[in-house]
Amino acid sequence: MSIKLGLALPQSRSYDISRDVASVAKAAEASGYESLWAFERVLFPTPATQGLYGIPGLDWPENYRGVGDPLITLALAGAATERARLGTSVLVAPLHVPFQLARSLATLDAATGGRVVAGLGTGWSLDEYAAASVAPFEKRGAVLDEVLDVFAAVWGADPVSYEGTLTHIAPAEVGPKPAGHLPVFLAASNGRAFRRLVDKADGWMPVAAGVAALSEGWQKLQEVAAERGRERPIDVIARANAYYSAKPFEGENRMPFQGSVEQLVEDLAAHAAVDGVGEILIDLQSTVTDAQEMSDVAAEIIAAARAAGV
Repeated sequence: MSIKLGLALPQSRSYDISRDVASVAKAAEASGYESLWAFERVLFPTPATQGLYGIPGLDWPENYRGVGDPLITLALAGAATERARLGTSVLVAPLHVPFQLARSLATLDAATGGRVVAGLGTGWSLDEYAAASVAPFEKRGAVLDEVLDVFAAVWGADPVSYEGTLTHIAPAEVGPKPAGHLPVFLAASNGRAFRRLVDKADGWMPVAAGVAALSEGWQKLQEVAAERGRERPIDVIARANAYYSAKPFEGENRMPFQGSVEQLVEDLAAHAAVDGVGEILIDLQSTVTDAQEMSDVAAEIIAAARAAGV
């Protein structure tokens, strides 16, 4: 059985969000992509006060400038499509008021017939946490825990009630509810985050940056699941940050998902063979020139992948 494939939508300021999101979404669904994805970046410090991922001296990429809101982006995509699931990869949950985020995701899911997938992370930008004013960066894990608990409460049966650190819900009716089960995935990478995932989430959303690392992470996650007695399966949707080029990348130092369509498909096949991986989403937006090229290259990739049995 072929693995599911998803495509990241155009969000940065180099695209026209008023037309490009809908056009890429339509083209991707017509090409056979089963899911469409949006990420979150709320600001771009100028000058940068912190390196990319918190690494000193590492520049922020240009496609982090002027990124459209992920839920509005998915609403635009949802209105332009009929079948494709609509996911965040990832939404930085602690930048949001938990109750309002739960309602927004539920509303989007209800409006699109149950197509939403909530992929969440804790982020790394100190500037984003300061601007959001929800909680300090140091509290990000605790806030994510509360977000997940609020999701469970708000999306459950009425009357809803909850008492947490940030959130206090007196018994009340809260709607609309999600159309069905709204799956939650976490971008976890260590023991504490894996424990949270095993206890509170449906699946794992790692970066597909090498077969060995992905396999090792899956094995560690399975060990945590066994330790904590989880019986239901853990779904895996891997994110491939692609660096597309029309010509093949030559040399021994090629990174995963770097190069031509043929090379990207080779990497898809390799990562799809890792135990647990059921879906891979491909993000092309940093290395294509416009929305039309994004749609064209995405169509080439999925056609070649299916022809290769991926």
